[in-house]
Amino acid sequence: MREAVDEFARHLAAERNRSVHTVRAYVGDVVSLLDHAARGGAARPAELTLPVLRGWLARRRAAGHARTSLARHAAAARTFTAWAHREGLTETDPGQRLASPKAHRDLPTVLRADQAEALVTAANARPDAVGLRDRLVLELLYATGIRVSELCGLDLGDVDRMRRVVRVVGKGDKERAVPYGLPADQALTAWLRHGRPALANERSGNALVLGARGARLQATAARRLVDGYARAAGLPHTSPHDLRHSAATHLLEGGADLRSVQELLGHASLSSTQIYTHVSIERLRAAYEQAHPRA
Repeated sequence: MREAVDEFARHLAAERNRSVHTVRAYVGDVVSLLDHAARGGAARPAELTLPVLRGWLARRRAAGHARTSLARHAAAARTFTAWAHREGLTETDPGQRLASPKAHRDLPTVLRADQAEALVTAANARPDAVGLRDRLVLELLYATGIRVSELCGLDLGDVDRMRRVVRVVGKGDKERAVPYGLPADQALTAWLRHGRPALANERSGNALVLGARGARLQATAARRLVDGYARAAGLPHTSPHDLRHSAATHLLEGGADLRSVQELLGHASLSSTQIYTHVSIERLRAAYEQAHPRA
């Protein structure tokens, strides 16, 4: 069992190119599954059966795990049994018939267009190097909808100023090109001319966005930055991911098609992008109920 877990972890990291967080989560789920199987008398992966998988999920449900967690547990179990079957550790793949609990998805927090504008322009009044950096962070997050980790991972060479496009390395090391608009380009010009040279030192390397001490800006600092300016603008708690949600929703409301938004966001599945159509419908319904005399 232990050897199977170790080989499965290597498979996820080396062959599937999954992130450290995904590997840790999946391996934890598989260890829990195999422990449950061992308590029932199983000594090797070949003895995993569909009732064992279902019994394990039932125990997790009884322990109070949320539907989103149960869906991930089921996905981890299916990934493991499929891998074990390909490796010849099991004669069949019992995970093929394991149903996944439907995860409940709350609608994401989305700013109105005027709120988003108030937030991304909140740093304009601060003309020093840090203020120029903050302005660039806010403008790029909203202009591109990229994840905060993707923003912090940008290097100078990832920006194509001629085409106004940034090259982003997202989940699974997948590359995509994301366009940005004129306000973000102006913020980028000010940062590269006056902001970055003032903060750069031997720790900076090729990082596009720098922290106050010259090293690459960290995601935690970017999150504090966004929320700080949101509070200063009189907005509720706002995260970089809220700006990503807002950018996607505003694109759809402005007429962009779902496939284009999927590509911009780097979603592997269109179902991940469809959540924003629900947001748009809910906003339309709210406006209708407020404005229509017979709503």
